Amino acid sequence: MSVARVTLGGMSSTTTKPHVQDTAGDRLADPVFAQRYRAMSARDARFDGQFITGVHSTGIYCRPSCPAVTPKADNVTFYLTAAAAHEAGLRACKRCLPDAVPGSPEWNVRDDLAARAMRLIADGTVEREGVPGLAHRLGYTPRHLGRVLTAELGAGPLALARAHRAQTARLLLAGTDMPVTDVAFAAGFSSVRQFNETMAEIYHVTPGAIRESARRRPGIVHGPMVVGATAGASLTLRLPARAPFDGGRVLAFLGARAIEGMEAAVAGADGSGIAPSYSRALRLPHGPASIRLTLAGDADSPAIECEASLADMADLAPLVARVRRLLDLDADAEAIDTALAADPVLAPSVAAAPGMRVPGAVDPEEILFRALIGQQVSVPAARTALARLTAALGEPAAIGGFTRLFPTAAAIAEHGREVLRGPGKRIDAIVGAAAALADGSLAIDVGESRSELEARLVALPGIGPWTAGYVALRVLGSPDVLLTGDLALRQGAARLGLPADPRELAARGALWSPWRSYAGMHLWESAHMAQQEARVQRDAQKAAQRATRPTRRSPAGTREA
Repeated sequence: MSVARVTLGGMSSTTTKPHVQDTAGDRLADPVFAQRYRAMSARDARFDGQFITGVHSTGIYCRPSCPAVTPKADNVTFYLTAAAAHEAGLRACKRCLPDAVPGSPEWNVRDDLAARAMRLIADGTVEREGVPGLAHRLGYTPRHLGRVLTAELGAGPLALARAHRAQTARLLLAGTDMPVTDVAFAAGFSSVRQFNETMAEIYHVTPGAIRESARRRPGIVHGPMVVGATAGASLTLRLPARAPFDGGRVLAFLGARAIEGMEAAVAGADGSGIAPSYSRALRLPHGPASIRLTLAGDADSPAIECEASLADMADLAPLVARVRRLLDLDADAEAIDTALAADPVLAPSVAAAPGMRVPGAVDPEEILFRALIGQQVSVPAARTALARLTAALGEPAAIGGFTRLFPTAAAIAEHGREVLRGPGKRIDAIVGAAAALADGSLAIDVGESRSELEARLVALPGIGPWTAGYVALRVLGSPDVLLTGDLALRQGAARLGLPADPRELAARGALWSPWRSYAGMHLWESAHMAQQEARVQRDAQKAAQRATRPTRRSPAGTREA
């Protein structure tokens, strides 16, 4: 079966059709196939990760930019996932390494069952809970889930999870000296035998041969590449981003909201040679971890260098998935920028900050409490309140130089009233949401749909549309959320000459769909620039006042300011 994507206004759906009966002419008459074939023929790297080229005459699958000779159209099938290519009997190209690219932006743009399943599979849900657990999280039977994924993506949940494990194993084999047995379990395989059989089936070589090939080709970028590792559970990953990538702003956004004791940030300075960085401790399925994120690569091949310490290497794949979501590394920034720049009012902002990203989350429940505590207060005030809460109720964790993890929902439900300050209704809302999370009546994770998540949130006392929208934006990576109830966002809109009234701004924002989340980031950036301009103006006024301040004579006759 071949999988073709039909793009509709920035969103996409998939259809399937038999591969064997097509002729080259019939296939090139299909506009989706023709577009992808032209991109592959041009070796356009912008499409790497967005689809996979299966070449049935050679039995391999490649990234679109593979430098090999362009195959004939009647020998080609395009797939959305590597797992679908594996199911078709194809193996990964050893020349272009098709899994060593940024991931598909499709799973954030789409909000259907297949996309939600892909987000959970990347987070390691199948390895931890099996297919029944994955299906339960999504609210369907395993059989129905399997039918949907096979029809939409060309492979079922087990095959999709297996492909993800194999890709994680390849990066560890290529980039570290970890023993092969350790690689197997770190990648999520249940046994060494299963690991060896899977790697041989997908790559047609042994794990040892993959490692030797990587050593013979030291100049190649191996994707989410491990560039250094210790004998313990500390390593350095290089995670590729889709260009253009405004990594400095997303790191600055996270750094400005860093909570003392569990997060830290270093601001970059022009000419200093110091790259901006953001660090934090986080909770993973098998224990605590810490990360330090810095910019790497160049404008054409941007990347993030992630120094990680893990309590258990089995958490490596979830860590990579969560960092990628945190920094929105897979977004199709070129398409987003093109769409937003079509609005002449937004165009200068897009030109000044190409590749703007929407910050995500490594802990979905944490984002809800950040939103509730940060409502109607400044960023510094919210940071102070969150630091107080974390110091009092956060779980101790000495890792990466940090001392605390963010408090669990159960801890906030039990002791939050003793620590939280402010209006009683706000405290009631925070403690009530924590109790709902703790008893399981509320769940927040990447497998939720936006509409269902927002409906459950606003049904809780004290939670309104702004909070629900902000959680959807940060946790799900929803690309089409415009928080018109946010004061700073409206101030940024006014600075650019856009309506500041919520209703008028919402009406204007319809032009930016389906990328309103990214437009909102530009409006927040505009508000930040306004704050900086006001600060510079205040400093200039103070300096002018000091310069014109009258002087008085001291008793000794000298002049004093």
